[in-house]
Amino acid sequence: MNIALLGYGRMGKEIEKIALQRGHTIIHKIAKDIENYDFTTVDVAIDFSIPSAAFQNISHCILHQIPVISGTTGWLDRYEEIVSLCKTEKGAFIYASNFSLGVNIFFEMNAYLAKMMSQLEDYKVNIEEIHHTKKLDAPSGTAITLAEGIIQNTHYTDWKLAETTKETEIPIVAKRIPEVPGTHQITYSSSIDTIAIQHEAHNRQGFALGAVVAAEWIQHKEGVYTMKDVLNI
Repeated sequence: MNIALLGYGRMGKEIEKIALQRGHTIIHKIAKDIENYDFTTVDVAIDFSIPSAAFQNISHCILHQIPVISGTTGWLDRYEEIVSLCKTEKGAFIYASNFSLGVNIFFEMNAYLAKMMSQLEDYKVNIEEIHHTKKLDAPSGTAITLAEGIIQNTHYTDWKLAETTKETEIPIVAKRIPEVPGTHQITYSSSIDTIAIQHEAHNRQGFALGAVVAAEWIQHKEGVYTMKDVLNI
């Protein structure tokens, strides 16, 4: 595949390594001004840019009939606009808050645990996420996805970036520590005991591999997909 990288920070560089190892070609490495690049030979675009650039990057690709994979978080207030555009233009799009295989398994574990805990009112849930100090948004997209998985299966109705919240809100604590790729923990606590599940990334390779696998999978498809479609889970 001929790949355009939209955003060439830490993740972009890691994706480049994985893509080259898997026999693909990087056509463009775009930090800004996407309109100035020729996309006629691009097979797929992978967007790990910044929140302020993501919408423009994704819509540009869809309008030029380029399948696009996005792992940029912090722009999802315009997600439905992209879904609508993708349907109108018969494009192909995958967004994931996290492309790691392990994290996507963790998402499923989180939802299953939430179902089991939904009838146990003595337990209160909270989410903690830790990332490197260069991460711009908080909470992480992964933490938000985890919160949404809990909301879908329990009495909780919303989440809040705070240590203490209303009874119906899930508290999320976000910490920024140098050189931490990403750690997420879900904790259910009562006066009797505590139940916790955790995912800890050791490096960025898992995120990068998942993004490239998703880019391979979306070739010749039309529609809006998720990593559950890619991984068949």
